[in-house]
Amino acid sequence: MRTGDPLPAVGDVLASLATGMWHWDTSTGLVAVDAEAARLLGLPAAPTTLTEAQVRARLHPVDWNEITGVVQLAAAEGTLAEVRVRIMDERGRIIRVVRSRSRPSYDRTKKAYKLIGTLQEVTEPTPGSPAGRSAVTGDWRRSREAFLLDAGRALAEARSTAEVLRVAAGLSMPGFSPDGLAVFGVEGDRLTIIGHHGQRPGDEGPFVHMALETDYPAAEVVRTGRAVYLSSPQQYQARYPLTWPLAQRFNRRSWAFLPLTVQGRTMGAWMAAFAYPVTFTPDERSVLTTVARMLAQALSRAGTAETERELSEGLQRSMMPTLGPEVPGMDLAARYVPTGGGLQVGGDWYDMIPLPGGTSRSRDRARSGRFALVMGDVQGHDVRAAGLMGQLRIALRAYASEGHRPDAVLSRVSRFLHGISAESEDIRFATCLYAEVDPRSGVLELARAGHPDPVIRMADGTVLLRPTAGGLPLGIDPDADYPTTRFTLEPGETMMICTDGLIETGGHDLDTGWQRIRTILERHEGDTESLADALVQAVHGPSSHHTTGPLADRREDDIAVLLLSRRRERQGGEAVAPPETRRTLLTVAQAEPERVAVARQQLRELLHDWSSEDQVDSAVLLLSEMLTNVLVHTDTDALLIAEVGGEKGERRMRVEVTDAGDDLPHKRRPGELASSGRGLVLIELLADAWGVVPRGQGKTIWFELYESPADLG
Repeated sequence: MRTGDPLPAVGDVLASLATGMWHWDTSTGLVAVDAEAARLLGLPAAPTTLTEAQVRARLHPVDWNEITGVVQLAAAEGTLAEVRVRIMDERGRIIRVVRSRSRPSYDRTKKAYKLIGTLQEVTEPTPGSPAGRSAVTGDWRRSREAFLLDAGRALAEARSTAEVLRVAAGLSMPGFSPDGLAVFGVEGDRLTIIGHHGQRPGDEGPFVHMALETDYPAAEVVRTGRAVYLSSPQQYQARYPLTWPLAQRFNRRSWAFLPLTVQGRTMGAWMAAFAYPVTFTPDERSVLTTVARMLAQALSRAGTAETERELSEGLQRSMMPTLGPEVPGMDLAARYVPTGGGLQVGGDWYDMIPLPGGTSRSRDRARSGRFALVMGDVQGHDVRAAGLMGQLRIALRAYASEGHRPDAVLSRVSRFLHGISAESEDIRFATCLYAEVDPRSGVLELARAGHPDPVIRMADGTVLLRPTAGGLPLGIDPDADYPTTRFTLEPGETMMICTDGLIETGGHDLDTGWQRIRTILERHEGDTESLADALVQAVHGPSSHHTTGPLADRREDDIAVLLLSRRRERQGGEAVAPPETRRTLLTVAQAEPERVAVARQQLRELLHDWSSEDQVDSAVLLLSEMLTNVLVHTDTDALLIAEVGGEKGERRMRVEVTDAGDDLPHKRRPGELASSGRGLVLIELLADAWGVVPRGQGKTIWFELYESPADLG
């Protein structure tokens, strides 16, 4: 070639050097090759485009597994990807060894790699020699470290024995990969098969319950704690002639048996079998030994975790009751979800107790009579909390079965828990809600010991927090009193009682957690069982991780929830439509002025979808004036009744406050600095209608507000 002559085409130069070119785009999964590259792949010498599957069929499977790692590493480091692979024919025989060099680039938009490279034949090394299986990157140590890092992370994340075995089966070791794996355990003086991969189901039969004294590599590894490496069938047959026939039928060429050791104790053995000769160089033995250690640790952790889960779930199942036969006219549903960390046991519980009196000995008829619902939460999430929970549950059943009223039941149980705690340095308390139910009338009588109030979902979907009288948590004061609250569950209404875990799980406090639960209760359409599932899923499912509060600050807690629904009355086989009137009732005693705030909140919840916020504010203001007037100017208690009725946009709100005082209220004109006397003036200004009704003993003052359709816009 003379100076100044044009250079030959790149393709001509490469063809003269017996070097092919190829282009691979992982986003399309297609590989374009020129004629020389096609020839080197064992195909007709013509340019063509192949799929990844077609190219993979021409390469040794071990080499193909390593190509992905090489490409990712080279793209991350901005270096050339140099790969030496073996080309196979249709019968699985090696026809040549080629070297490929390329510079991969990564497209972040498509999340794909693009590679343009060359392919050139190299001298084939001796099969089974170190050169025949050296790392395709040419840097064995870097490839090994990357593999061990990935393997360690994957095994550390495995939470069960099955997951550990799946991870082990998917490991692709640098430069060599087994095509058969088996994990042996030990029971007494015999081997067991924990799991295997690369064999057909049933192939493990001869190796199950094999005596440790058997002349078999895995048995020797367990006996001695030392690894056994067999590089050829001849070596296997010469060293273990009695058990060689068991391994011969799998047509493997090399084997490695390594001890699974944890804290100095050999708990089993790991077999890695290869379909091609492996000489087990020091580097290869180092990789296998490290994987065996990680595998032993992972299996030990998984076994311990599975034992703990089985123990805790069995303990919890034995302590949790079933709700029993169907209750006529009512639907019941309950859920319990233990905390996610540690032993999955805790102090939350629920129970359903048939009560004595007026029923026959028939179990079904006894269930049709009165019964009690119990929801409780012992302090803590450990075995002691679970043990105390079981004792409290038995005590509650015993006292309830004796026929005691709700207040007496909780008083006796509190004294019982206080006595237990006094005998231990680990003092615990418990919250509890005890509800006695008459399914025929829907009347409930509740006593509460430091537990969250029940929630009522009315027939039209309105949800109210039902304030009830309560006392101290159980076990704090042996002489504590637990007042009883009585109300009626109307047809179509559902009562929910729960532990604080349902409200606060996911980083919520009592206020934000209650709003989340209220939304679920209002929007749900379905039966009681599906509602229970929806509540648990809302706070314990994946969606709970996208709510308020950083994950690090979220306190996980046990969740227990119990739903009691009174069925709607039926006419002609169909449920009667829900009543058009919402109603709430509340008493405010002279000794409980703080319940005025509860009454205001109750009224706001009753009017949660009222069209005019100004009218809601006016109603709350007038209610405060009426209740305060009773507490200040009489020595009697006040009874609040609030109702909302009619079609949306034309509804009527009526609020009544009744007391036993004899003096009727009079409208006055207070001075500018007067501290009282404005109640009736405000009512006259803000109410659409109002009045005072004398009773035989006492009086009722009432007011009404009317919803305007214009407010809906």
